[in-house]
Amino acid sequence: MNAQPQPFAVMGVVNVTPDSFSDGGLYLDSSAAIAHGRELETDGAAILDVGGQSTRPGAEPVGVAEELRRVIPVIEGLKAASTTAIISVDTSKAEVAAAALAAGATFVNDVTALSDPRMAETVAAAGAQLALMHMQGEPRTMQNNPRYDDVVDEVKAFLAARLAQAVGAGIDEQRVVLDPGIGFGKTVQHNLQLLSRLNELVALGRPVLIGTSRKSFLGALTGQRDPAGRLAGTIATNVLAYERGATLFRVHDVRPIHDALLIAAATVAQR
Repeated sequence: MNAQPQPFAVMGVVNVTPDSFSDGGLYLDSSAAIAHGRELETDGAAILDVGGQSTRPGAEPVGVAEELRRVIPVIEGLKAASTTAIISVDTSKAEVAAAALAAGATFVNDVTALSDPRMAETVAAAGAQLALMHMQGEPRTMQNNPRYDDVVDEVKAFLAARLAQAVGAGIDEQRVVLDPGIGFGKTVQHNLQLLSRLNELVALGRPVLIGTSRKSFLGALTGQRDPAGRLAGTIATNVLAYERGATLFRVHDVRPIHDALLIAAATVAQR
């Protein structure tokens, strides 16, 4: 991996779920998930995002006890393996976040942007990093005819409000990143508008996290029904997002995305 400082960070997906849309069931065993996380780190992931509940369209919620059972052994195992990557927990539950932070995570990826009223206090007390994501509705219903007057303006206003809420609760603004929630309650055109006008979200002044990896809108555009066949679309959207100011990228296929971003960063640096 390139040893030079990089103007971006890749977040590798470590799904400990039976029903995630792309890799559900592959890493349910904690030892397999830990090994996968270490492999992603070797491939260039600066952040490992461990999740125990699928957020695919139509996904059913998971109870706290089951989510803890899935993610805590993986976080503890990654910590014990002396990983140099930041360990993130992908959860919207404050109770899960608190246990994960105690186990060694230092980053909370909250796709519901503080819908749990205890989440901000939990993150603030731990001094952790926090990703706030926009989603219209909830995973079970978010793709049921999503509508916006102007998707970029509405997502921007939502993220600005949740950022203010986080800071008001005692979270250091410098530890917050913002995610427009590509594919979360958006049509293909909504996703494309967000990517095209991403600079308007970057103007909020916080790092922008993009998660397009293997998502269905890429399949709709390319005809690739198999999520594993959407790598080219994932690369294209991440490079375009980087050019428009995004700096964090949540992906399944770390090595090719990391290498594509290295080339994009080197090219942009020539300006």
